[in-house]
Amino acid sequence: MYAKYGKRILDAVLSFCALTVLSPVLLVLIVLGAVMMKGNPFFTQLRPGKDEKIFRLIKFRTMTCEKDQDGNLLPDEQRLNRYGKLLRSTSLDELPELINILKGDMSLVGPRPLLVEYLPYYTREEKRRHTVRPGLTGLAQVKGRNFVGWEDRFRWDCKYIDDISFVNDMKIIIATVVQVVKQSDVSVCTDVEGNLAEIRAAALQNSVSGE
Repeated sequence: MYAKYGKRILDAVLSFCALTVLSPVLLVLIVLGAVMMKGNPFFTQLRPGKDEKIFRLIKFRTMTCEKDQDGNLLPDEQRLNRYGKLLRSTSLDELPELINILKGDMSLVGPRPLLVEYLPYYTREEKRRHTVRPGLTGLAQVKGRNFVGWEDRFRWDCKYIDDISFVNDMKIIIATVVQVVKQSDVSVCTDVEGNLAEIRAAALQNSVSGE
């Protein structure tokens, strides 16, 4: 009953309350973001949701849109300024996802939504992560956040799906708050784990070549 009905009601109520309470903070971050990023403070990107339905994820922008003399974006590490690093280290860049939760694209707790480009590279077991709404936080995040490797992340995602309950969701939310306050297991790097497609392609090549 909770997984089918209660979870969505809880998501809607808590995300609405959070957006209301945090509205002054959000307003300040919008203004600061517009100044520090020299333009649109928001970053949006297509992500797969429940049943692999594509939605537009909303975050605060952590990298500028600076380009070189040929009109190409500068490398990520050059566009990630001090303000962006602060947003990432405090997870403040994730706050606009409360809008996604209120809309029903996401849940407070669930597997984190990854890139659409990764869809062809999931195994049948890993595809189960798309049988529920993706989350603002999840079991994989409280088990190590950015420092959990792909295989372990997917294993934790599936473990969460097998035991969705109000108690487990509350435990994950509390653990997430503690991590954010302590700023533990956080990396501000743009690529901590590497590209899933490249990893899977390399693994396939190794299996073919016998390495």
